[in-house]
Amino acid sequence: MEVTEGHLLNRRLRHIQPRQGHRTGLEPVLLAAAVPARPGERVLEGGTGSGAGLLCLAARVPDLRGVGLERCPATAALARANAEANGFDQLSVLAGDLAELRPEGVFDHAFANPPWHGTGTASPDSAREAAKRAAPGLFGLWAARLAAPLRPRGTLTLVVAAAALPACLQALAVAGCGSASVFPLWPKAGREAKLMLLRGIKGGRAPCRLLPGLVLHESDGRFTAAAEAVLRDGMALAF
Repeated sequence: MEVTEGHLLNRRLRHIQPRQGHRTGLEPVLLAAAVPARPGERVLEGGTGSGAGLLCLAARVPDLRGVGLERCPATAALARANAEANGFDQLSVLAGDLAELRPEGVFDHAFANPPWHGTGTASPDSAREAAKRAAPGLFGLWAARLAAPLRPRGTLTLVVAAAALPACLQALAVAGCGSASVFPLWPKAGREAKLMLLRGIKGGRAPCRLLPGLVLHESDGRFTAAAEAVLRDGMALAF
């Protein structure tokens, strides 16, 4: 596998990823910022890719213990190498299909950037297509698998397309993760949000909440100060 070496969080983290296929964007950094983990807690990530989400979360939360699940063995190996290169020996990555893997133990939080494209032209790159395309029933499967090892009141956080929000809310509810919070990611002020952060609480029964969300860009295209605080400084998002 041909790779490129880059950085995350204003060069605080080294990050190697495949040159071709699905490459890391803003989503895993924003997703990591939405996970309410505390020092010493245990987290589970589905579809961890080359590990960007786990890396960013571990950079923010001291003594975090994390397990990533990644279908592609070569990409899982990259995620392990990234964890080692950044000194996060408490992070591990299991290679295999999320539908079949059974990570050991109980987790405080789970999170994922699942494939959420339901329509559009298929990518000629099989890895990119698998990382983006949502097959029927995928959200229910991912929610169930990630919620199963959570402790009571543990959280499950997803980043999804706005069009997938109804299906994902239903999937969280069926998986026993209620008290949903929806956090829109506005591209600019006054523009409709195409991406959402979504969090459920295992055993939660409170009504669904729509939060103010985060505006990513100023009118001139620069990141807003609030977005910079997350993407460059590794700050948490306030749910």
